[in-house]
Amino acid sequence: MTDRPDTPRSRRERPAKPALSREGIVTAALAILRSEGLQKVTMRRLAQELDTGPASLYVYVRNTAELHAAVLDELLGTVGSAPVEGSWRERLERVLTSYTTMLFEHPTLARSALTSWPSGPHYLNLIESLLALLDEGGVPPAQAAWGVDLLLQHCTASAAEHADDTAEDDWDALRGTLNDISERTHPHIAAVRGPLLSGAPQERLSWALRTLITGIERTAVPG
Repeated sequence: MTDRPDTPRSRRERPAKPALSREGIVTAALAILRSEGLQKVTMRRLAQELDTGPASLYVYVRNTAELHAAVLDELLGTVGSAPVEGSWRERLERVLTSYTTMLFEHPTLARSALTSWPSGPHYLNLIESLLALLDEGGVPPAQAAWGVDLLLQHCTASAAEHADDTAEDDWDALRGTLNDISERTHPHIAAVRGPLLSGAPQERLSWALRTLITGIERTAVPG
């Protein structure tokens, strides 16, 4: 006699769930990020995806901030190593541009990264590459150490600006305000209102990076 179709299956007959691991948790979180956005990368949503309870995840990840940092570290693996052609300045700019481009694809993650930095292997590799390029350029170690923090902070903040859907509306409002500005009340703004709004995002990023790199090279740290 065969079982009826609606007969509940014994737990022993169900396929075993894969064992939890930090790597598996981060992989699942990355999949949710790409399909549903960072706002859905929560312990509760992740537990649902992995068919477990949220409490089980805390053995591997302390909180949501650490989870987001681990996801960012995983994405840093797509940035790649420093190119071999070009001057040290050009190669440094390319690495930073690649990092920023990756964050532009996930601006909400960039906003999270402003307060929760990763500490995984890909992040360490990125720091090592940046320090090596600054060292190649003869930048003193202390300036290089502070400089890396400044460069990554700028790139991350630039990408985070695009996390807000109203950013373009705000930019349009600023453009209208500047175009209507009075030369009598704000003569300096009126004199440069064109340059204030000029340049493609890529051009402005490149200029900012070159400016920062030059400043890092020439400015000693206090003490």
